[in-house]
Amino acid sequence: MNSSLPRSPAGGYNPWFIAGIVSIAPFMEVLDTTIANVALTHIAGSLAASQDESTWVLTSYLVANSIVLPISGWLTQVIGRKRFYQICVALFTISSVLCAFSTSLTMMIIARCFQGLGGGGLAPVTQSMLADAFAPEKRAQAFSLFGFTVIAAPATGPIIGGWLTDNLSWHWIFLINLPIGLIAFTLIAIFISEPAIMREERKFFLKDGLQLDYFGLSLVAIGFGALQVFLDKFNEDDGFSSPFICAVFAVAAISLVLLAVWEWDHKRPVMNFRLFKIRNFSIATVVMFVVGFILISSTQLQPQLMQTLLGYDSETAGFALALGGMATIGFMPVAGILTGRFGKPKWLIIPALIAVGSALLLQATIAPDVTFAQLSFYRVLQVIALPFLFIPVSSAGYVGVPPQNFGEAAALLNQIRNIGGSVGISFVTTNLAWRTQFHHARLVESVTAFANLHGMTAAAIAPLVQTQAAFMSYLDMFRIVGLMALCVWPIVLFLNPLPKRVAQGGAVGH
Repeated sequence: MNSSLPRSPAGGYNPWFIAGIVSIAPFMEVLDTTIANVALTHIAGSLAASQDESTWVLTSYLVANSIVLPISGWLTQVIGRKRFYQICVALFTISSVLCAFSTSLTMMIIARCFQGLGGGGLAPVTQSMLADAFAPEKRAQAFSLFGFTVIAAPATGPIIGGWLTDNLSWHWIFLINLPIGLIAFTLIAIFISEPAIMREERKFFLKDGLQLDYFGLSLVAIGFGALQVFLDKFNEDDGFSSPFICAVFAVAAISLVLLAVWEWDHKRPVMNFRLFKIRNFSIATVVMFVVGFILISSTQLQPQLMQTLLGYDSETAGFALALGGMATIGFMPVAGILTGRFGKPKWLIIPALIAVGSALLLQATIAPDVTFAQLSFYRVLQVIALPFLFIPVSSAGYVGVPPQNFGEAAALLNQIRNIGGSVGISFVTTNLAWRTQFHHARLVESVTAFANLHGMTAAAIAPLVQTQAAFMSYLDMFRIVGLMALCVWPIVLFLNPLPKRVAQGGAVGH
């Protein structure tokens, strides 16, 4: 093992080989967050559940995922990083099989909860392993491999899920995880090492007993679980007009505020909020929230527009996203190399934010007769800049973070990105409905006189007005999300540069 990298999980193996191994499971997990969406109707019919009830197939996974993700750094200290990673892969894989063979909605929801618990730890542990396996000047290139899972998997999930559902059955969207999970578990068991320094740290951590922070752990479960339910059900339950939504929001807000106060000075916090005192880490979490918001909300907006208003089927709409995903994959290594060579990641992040925002504003100018080629091109323009956001932000976020806290930092960064995605979906879903109502009211005022003049009935013109109002609301959402990307860049100016020797390509130990 390279003595300058005492925390590396690579042992005597090539770190790039190890990076490929540890990226298998998180790709499977991120893919699974979107692959079930297109099969929801089929699952509901098979399990004799209503459409509203079937949404808990998605919500249960997200809630369980959001609970375990922020404490995964703490769990690696308690259990050991390699052992915890193996438990996560095994739990996710076994739960996937149980999902495939579920015979009732209750059984499916329970299996999805366990699947979410297993999947929640995969991304942060992978990121911490990559951070430890590579010297800082190579870390950005390693993160480009992880970035592939974060950006490409959500785009390809609906396509794979749609194809499996249409050509085989919905059960296969879960069964495909079995061979992938077995391969990942086996490779991890054989090739991943638990460094001696981490074994010693674990012994030191547990020398006086576990001293479990039950109150903090309870606040994590209640706070993040309630937050996920609030975001997922906000639009469906009529927002703050619903007593249930108000109650869940109050529980989430109170729990998370108490959590931050309680954990700040705790000797062994389950969530290390003190990391937010590090400037780069705090800025990185803000930008990562925006990345999650933009990526997930836009990934929902475009195929939904294509299917509901432009007459495309789900497979064709998914293919438009796939073209963007393929373009993104091509730029991942480029972004990794450039981040490693630039001493100041902000000069990559700021142009990327401007490019993403400009592409979304361009999408806000489309007309109802827009072609598939144009939609695909706009999607490609938007997502090719994402590698130049995700990779530099990930690299800059670790500057100033002690190596022993990499796992906690990775957990928080991934949690913030997930919350950004959930907020993005809730925001665009709610505002699509509101803006449709707004445009509908304005259009009715404008066309009533025209309809009367030409002898048209209200019944004849109503569908046209509704369609146009809905289309205009989608354009509003593209515009708002684009402006969000354009407005956040000033905070990036305060990012500290990478260590000087890293920028010059010199070797820097941990």
